[in-house]
Amino acid sequence: MQLLHIDSSILGDNSVSRQLSAVVVDAVREKHPGVQVNHRDVAASPIAHLSAEILGAAFTPESDWNATQRAERALTDALINEFLAADVVVIAAPMYNFSIPSQLKSWIDRIAAAGRTFKYTENGPVGLAGGKKVVIVSSRGGVYSNEQGKAMDFQEDYLRTVMGFVGITDVQIIRAEAVNMGDDKRATAIHAAREAIKSLAL
Repeated sequence: MQLLHIDSSILGDNSVSRQLSAVVVDAVREKHPGVQVNHRDVAASPIAHLSAEILGAAFTPESDWNATQRAERALTDALINEFLAADVVVIAAPMYNFSIPSQLKSWIDRIAAAGRTFKYTENGPVGLAGGKKVVIVSSRGGVYSNEQGKAMDFQEDYLRTVMGFVGITDVQIIRAEAVNMGDDKRATAIHAAREAIKSLAL
């Protein structure tokens, strides 16, 4: 079994999503002792945001690529290959300003690739990366699971949509919210998330 673990929080050891995603990975290791884990920290080693230069390589003969285009294409291929090779993907995704960290968005922009993880057909797009399990570890400073909060949530729904677009339907969410609303609420949220991890279908 191959597991891809994506961390994206900029908070280091203070990150709730990092703490809980590590617990998820440990749970998979316990259930599947032979699992091979590939950890990619997109905050510590950021992936460049797509630019006209990077994207332009797709419309330029390889012989005409510059050094940046060659390096970025190699990185994109590596990111896609490790994503496609994974049986389980654990994505640690804190909410930043109602959405996901831009570093995580950069990773998504690389792995959502026409011809590799999805394709366009006369009936619309079809995902090519199905058959995986995805666990999204969601952390939020406030509360966004209630009716009022859902209107401001462009984090979990977005990630579900992206995974569905590339063909992945087995998406489970571990959520810790209200983590910035006092020590007691933070502790309660983390405890509840840890308990939920025990019930994951891995």
